[in-house]
Amino acid sequence: MTSFARTIPADLADDALPAHRAARDFCTPDGQAVVLADLDAVWHAANAQVHLLHDWRLGEVLVANGSLQPEALQQALARQRSQQPHQPLGQLLQDAGLVTPAELNVALAATMSMPVVDTAELQPEPEALAALPEAFARRQRALPLLRRPGTLVVAVDDPWARPLLDEMRFLTNLRILPVMALPQTLDRAVAQAYERRRQAQIKQEHAIEELAAELSAQAAASAPLPADDEVITESSSALVRLVHTMIEDAVQRHASDIHIEATGPATPVVIRFRVDGTLVPYLEMPARWRPAIVARLKIMSDLDIAEHRKPQDGKIDFSRFSTTPMELRVVIVPTSHGVEDVVLRLLSGAKPMPLDDIGLNADNLARLRQVIAKPYGLVVVCGPTGCGKTTSLHSILRELNNGERKIWTAEDPIEITQPGLCQVQVNSRIGWTFAAAMRTFLRADPDVIMIGEMRDEETARIAIEASLTGHLVFSTLHTNSAAESIARLLEIGLDPFNFSDSLLGVLAQRLVRRLCTQCRRAEVAGDDEIDAMAHAWLRSSHEDDEPARRDALLTRWRHSYGDGQGRLRLWRRGGCPACGGHGYKGRMGIHELLVADDTIRHHIRHRASAADILHSALDEHMLTMRQDGIEKVLQGLTDMAEVLAANNN
Repeated sequence: MTSFARTIPADLADDALPAHRAARDFCTPDGQAVVLADLDAVWHAANAQVHLLHDWRLGEVLVANGSLQPEALQQALARQRSQQPHQPLGQLLQDAGLVTPAELNVALAATMSMPVVDTAELQPEPEALAALPEAFARRQRALPLLRRPGTLVVAVDDPWARPLLDEMRFLTNLRILPVMALPQTLDRAVAQAYERRRQAQIKQEHAIEELAAELSAQAAASAPLPADDEVITESSSALVRLVHTMIEDAVQRHASDIHIEATGPATPVVIRFRVDGTLVPYLEMPARWRPAIVARLKIMSDLDIAEHRKPQDGKIDFSRFSTTPMELRVVIVPTSHGVEDVVLRLLSGAKPMPLDDIGLNADNLARLRQVIAKPYGLVVVCGPTGCGKTTSLHSILRELNNGERKIWTAEDPIEITQPGLCQVQVNSRIGWTFAAAMRTFLRADPDVIMIGEMRDEETARIAIEASLTGHLVFSTLHTNSAAESIARLLEIGLDPFNFSDSLLGVLAQRLVRRLCTQCRRAEVAGDDEIDAMAHAWLRSSHEDDEPARRDALLTRWRHSYGDGQGRLRLWRRGGCPACGGHGYKGRMGIHELLVADDTIRHHIRHRASAADILHSALDEHMLTMRQDGIEKVLQGLTDMAEVLAANNN
């Protein structure tokens, strides 16, 4: 567990001092009190806690802390031995008035690896506070500290109170990881945390109101805003300016999507941007603006403004309305009460990134370059929607696009353009599918073919046939890992012998947020954090967490990433104007690259399971996505919270 030397707050009540002294004076072998005052350390400690008993005994800890005299301990032990049945020592000491409940809990925490936190030094995350109602938190003296996918870390007085933990699990529908708060600190910490949350909400509302006023003022520069009792139409000058300003702001903030939503006809219209994978508030408009905003966007994308019952999708060429070169994909979905939600995906016609810049580590980059240097074969990039598959494919094509090859692409939609490629937009409504495009490409003398997605058996079969007839074929697949991609393609009916001969490799990836380089800070990693990372590394590759494996791994990490004294550092996110106070700026990929060799081909021909394929790939030194992410954590590019949230293995 990470250790922090703490001092007793000057304004604590006198009756809190003994318990604080117990928490403060209980020392680890290096002489520091085990009290956490950093959210990242709390997360790693809470997530890695195993509640193993130390060599210390409860009575010895209480004596070492000064909470109990040695003579009193011996007398209590003698009384315990004389009882039938034996009463637990802690209960006996508490009944005799020799220790307080707070002192007993702190000592138990020390003996059972339970993290102890200083709530006065922690600032809970807003997402965590939102998960637990304030009235409940005050009544039960429970302080939510941080929230991760499916998990809530909560500071409580008694982390072993099962009924309380079960009630919080029921309320939040999340896994609850309890940590112990320093005694007599929770009441004040809970009150202050929820008050800060209220003030932040008020400040955010004011900021949105100011932004709305600013946008309205910009719109009013060309035409006066309609009065409150006037009907706003899709052709109103103010509305047109507002929509254009919204899109231009999204471009300026590097947003990937714009969400325009309302819960009912009379509720305000909320506009949010997705920036670096996270939705952030942008603007809130009066309900009377909603029909006109939706109608305006339908007009811009050539959709039917009279249709409100069925979903519609279209595109906006924003260069027709502004000097900003931008294409937007529009999806309009009817929801309850006759309200339509709108999602705009920004397709900026961006240029492809160099292959060196997509986040591949040096070994994966070298192996991928060897794969794509082959004259023919199939390369698959897999992952969920929005994980950067198209970006990676276009980076690969940029590497191959040297003017000596004919490169055809079939995409839906075309998000990235580059000279030298023949790019085709598929349209299933007229029969122009990926499979149809592949057949046409094969008659057009291609060297390289990129197919946007292998959605069905027909497309996959044609792609494999093309790769076997002298073409280098790239495609994507919606699967979770490289090994699962192979199993999935076998399941949809591909011939295993043709597939095994054609496959060159599978690149699986996820996106994680980069730490802002202007405000990140480095700290020496604690033993508990290093142990948790080593456990996650070994577990990801299904290796036993044996001392010899762990020692070899830690030795390599210290050699590769340690400072001059062999200590490992972890970078923590901060918050500054450059990153909008979030601590993250931009995104990068974490990857696993499976290269097909004779063993993998043997597995494919015999329809082996994804687990067998994975084990063989790991034997050939493939890194899983989690392992690649941990390497990037040690390099200071991201943090463990992002890596753990990005994948399940």
